[in-house]
Amino acid sequence: MFKKYKVTVNGQSYDVGVEDVGSAVGPAAAPVAQASASAPVAPAAAAPAASGGAVTIKAPMPGTVLSLKVATGNPVKRGDVLMILEAMKMENEISAPSDGVVAAIRVQAGSTVNTGDPMIDLA
Repeated sequence: MFKKYKVTVNGQSYDVGVEDVGSAVGPAAAPVAQASASAPVAPAAAAPAASGGAVTIKAPMPGTVLSLKVATGNPVKRGDVLMILEAMKMENEISAPSDGVVAAIRVQAGSTVNTGDPMIDLA
């Protein structure tokens, strides 16, 4: 499974894909990266939820939730900032991957999350 991220270095944006190799240990566990200056970025932190049409926003990296920008019941558009996640002294905006309504918020400001932890459900 590839996770895609957008990285900006010296003002130049790159789309980077990182392959998740599971629970392998040792040299075989090293991620394989691909870079492209023009490839579109897919939402890395969104996964379909159990109910039809719903999306669960999952933590793309371990970190601490600094602030929530939405509340349950709020309508959101694709790209709207849902929360700020601090990881390695950087503030990362977690955005909505699609239009929807905030169905549930599973974290609160000050919560720590690990990669893949569910944070927000959109319906």
